[in-house]
Amino acid sequence: MSGVFGVVSKGNCAQTLFYGTDYHSHLGTEFGGIAVLGKDFQRQIHSLSQSQFKSKFVDDYENLSGNKGIGVISDLEEQPIHLNSKFGPFCIVTSGYVENAKELAEDLLSQGISFTEVSKRGVNTSEVIAKLINQGSSIIEGIEKVFSLIEGSCSLLLLNKDGIYAARDRFGYTPLVVGKSQKEWAVTAETSAFTNNDFEIVKYLEPGEIVLITEEGIQQKRHGSGDTDQICTFLWIYTGFPASTYEGINTEIVRERCGRYLARRDKDIEVDVVSGVPDSGLGHGLGYAMESGKPFRRPLVKYTSGYGRSYTPPTQQRRDLIAKMKLIPIREVIEGNSIVVCEDSIVRGTQLKNFTIKKLWDCGAKAIHVRPACPPLMFPCRFNLSTRSINELAARKAIRALEGHDIEDVSEYVDEKSEKYKRMVDWIAKDIDVTTLRYQAIDDMVKAVGRPKEKLCLYCWNGQCPKKGTSKPVARLGKPKARRVEIREMKKSPQKSHAAEKDVIKS
Repeated sequence: MSGVFGVVSKGNCAQTLFYGTDYHSHLGTEFGGIAVLGKDFQRQIHSLSQSQFKSKFVDDYENLSGNKGIGVISDLEEQPIHLNSKFGPFCIVTSGYVENAKELAEDLLSQGISFTEVSKRGVNTSEVIAKLINQGSSIIEGIEKVFSLIEGSCSLLLLNKDGIYAARDRFGYTPLVVGKSQKEWAVTAETSAFTNNDFEIVKYLEPGEIVLITEEGIQQKRHGSGDTDQICTFLWIYTGFPASTYEGINTEIVRERCGRYLARRDKDIEVDVVSGVPDSGLGHGLGYAMESGKPFRRPLVKYTSGYGRSYTPPTQQRRDLIAKMKLIPIREVIEGNSIVVCEDSIVRGTQLKNFTIKKLWDCGAKAIHVRPACPPLMFPCRFNLSTRSINELAARKAIRALEGHDIEDVSEYVDEKSEKYKRMVDWIAKDIDVTTLRYQAIDDMVKAVGRPKEKLCLYCWNGQCPKKGTSKPVARLGKPKARRVEIREMKKSPQKSHAAEKDVIKS
């Protein structure tokens, strides 16, 4: 998931844009980018694969001048995209994952539309989105067409002379929140970007909602779709920053509740020390300690924030290097103790096994009890860039080993009360070399979040994909095949727009 931030100011917005974007550094690992509009557009993009956002952009932002700007920490591709369109020049940043981006690009190419942002991975998804918007009769109608054509998810910020158009994904997987300070209006994916920049939350955008942010406030350009509202549950479990809130629910509090639910199911183990794998497992571990009454200690500590997340880099080699180097064990805390290790999740299992559990055993742990804060991951995410192959997932490796081959119907393995589920968990426990392994129950995770089950995306755990308010079970072994979309239809007279302008909300 990429992190996006935008600000409109009555003065120069560069400093707020710099710090607001930087507060999304936990979401992306590949590229950072900012664009400011004053007399003209100024845009900078840097690779973040070997450095942090602040170090790359500190000189840039001091030389930028303009009253409105957008920024992004990107998980894969260079952003922002700059386009000189029929609506005038604009810059755009996006967050999410468009499954059928390749097919959409091919249809545009067949019309003679060219792309400039091309890498070995193919056409830049944000440029595809920008070209699709330009196919509309207006910016709003273009964004609506994007929502109707893409498979997956896309939230976006579009900067032009009018201000910043902010559009949240039509199903609500990725969040956008509007805030205001004394002299500025801003929009963010992470509310933790507001706190130290002195912004107050004004509005959580609804799924499919489009607003225009100006110096005067915000104008609603399109109502929320109302089709479905299923935000990514993994935001609270792992992806999001502890100080952030989504739909008004704080991340750290959810993680503490997850830990409490895990502890309530543990009545049959002897525990000396409770811990959490830094950083995202700490909140879960604290909740477990509070519920169990056992001491919370740090057998593993993360060496500074210079080492990013080991889950998000695109190559296994980089993921392994980060996992190995960032966590340092403390023998004096580990040796001779029975340790509960709270982790946000087990995705592939390789890093936990090779670079976390091994360090604990090597330092003399008496027993290791691993407690993931979510159920076994069964399906690659369809809505954000994370695991892209079913074969990567620890649960799928276990099923393949137990069945002797891949299977399509994994419903028995999803059911935590089934014998097959228990055999799968036992296989994973043996594979990662732990004393016991007990996953969070899906209903307990939902209760920990505190949001109705139908308003949470649980696809990566149960394979249920929402379609206009319903959940359709999916049991694919690989990435779903995207349908081909004829974009030429967009040239026909536009359908009646859902746009509905409201009065400006003024500061």
